[in-house]
Amino acid sequence: MKKLAFVAALALTSVAASAVTTVEGSKFTDNWSLTLKGGAVLSSYKVENNGFWNDARGIVGAELRKQITPVFGLGVEGEWTINTSSWSGLRSGNAFDHQYVGTFGAFNLMNAFAGYTGAPRLFEIEAVAGVGWLHAYYPHTTADDGNSWATKVGMNFNFNLGEKKAWTVSLKPAYLWNMNGKPTANILGYAARYDSNYGYLELEAGITYHFGNSNGKHYFNVVRPYDQNEIDALNAQINDLRSQLDQIGSNNSALLAQIADLQAQLDACNRRPAVVEKVVKDLNNIRYVFFNIGSANIQANQQPNIAMVADQLKANSSAKVTVKGYASKDGSKSFNEKLAQRRAEAVKKALVKRYGIAADRVNAEGEGIGSLFQENSWNRVAVCTVNE
Repeated sequence: MKKLAFVAALALTSVAASAVTTVEGSKFTDNWSLTLKGGAVLSSYKVENNGFWNDARGIVGAELRKQITPVFGLGVEGEWTINTSSWSGLRSGNAFDHQYVGTFGAFNLMNAFAGYTGAPRLFEIEAVAGVGWLHAYYPHTTADDGNSWATKVGMNFNFNLGEKKAWTVSLKPAYLWNMNGKPTANILGYAARYDSNYGYLELEAGITYHFGNSNGKHYFNVVRPYDQNEIDALNAQINDLRSQLDQIGSNNSALLAQIADLQAQLDACNRRPAVVEKVVKDLNNIRYVFFNIGSANIQANQQPNIAMVADQLKANSSAKVTVKGYASKDGSKSFNEKLAQRRAEAVKKALVKRYGIAADRVNAEGEGIGSLFQENSWNRVAVCTVNE
């Protein structure tokens, strides 16, 4: 069994060492974690006498770990059993009757055999092995306290929680052997050996917090390795970009000189006397029909404007008229768009029915909210433009 354990440890250590190149840049202060755990510990001593569950007691503990690689981690732990029974017939006067303090190594089997993906998986399995000091508190009236060294093996079934993977909840079954083989100095009154009937079965659950790292995460950051050819190619690109930057600097100087020249020409233009051109717009073919707010009804005082449009169309049989309806900004956009169309249609209807103008000579268009006039109320209008 010892040879098998040694070979397994050597194999896992080799796999762990091979993973170092994927996480370069990890500092000593990175990848530390703290675990609080608790559960029950069972004595295997009285299995044949049906004392296995009768001797169960509570156990609490803590772990401090440094993860060396995504596969291998080292840590220290302490565990204390609660004084609720006596495995050896002796009852301690303390609240805690046994303690174990030791070091351990943990091997992440998922990362070792499936590879590290750059972040912890949701579920992972670890193999754990350790060695430490075992101490039993006896009533001094009965016997002296017992001391021994112990070995421990176990498994961690880890559930890594959250997007940041800062917390882990674990099931942590383990088996601990008292390694003191001297019958006169036994812990719990029996000789220790690697046998299922001479040890302690621990059934614990734990919660772990992974402290933040220098990379801004709570776990190893995968670094993509580059070979020398890639580095040389990147250096060549950098040198080429530097040459382009120098060329851009030269071009920039020329452009600045051109800008200065254009600015001088602009200043010269600004100093010239302004030339005012008077534009007179011919309004002989435009008539306006104004409306009351929110209405498309043509008022009596606006009928002469429609009559003038009709007279002009009758005088020129080839002429047509475009009627564009507008609304002021009072009211909603959708309402005013419909109102503007109704005003244009009202003028067209008057030209066709009242003045006998052919419908195909009148084009009615709704333009929505108008801004023809500065006075808002003037924009309640239909503009008639005769096209000769």
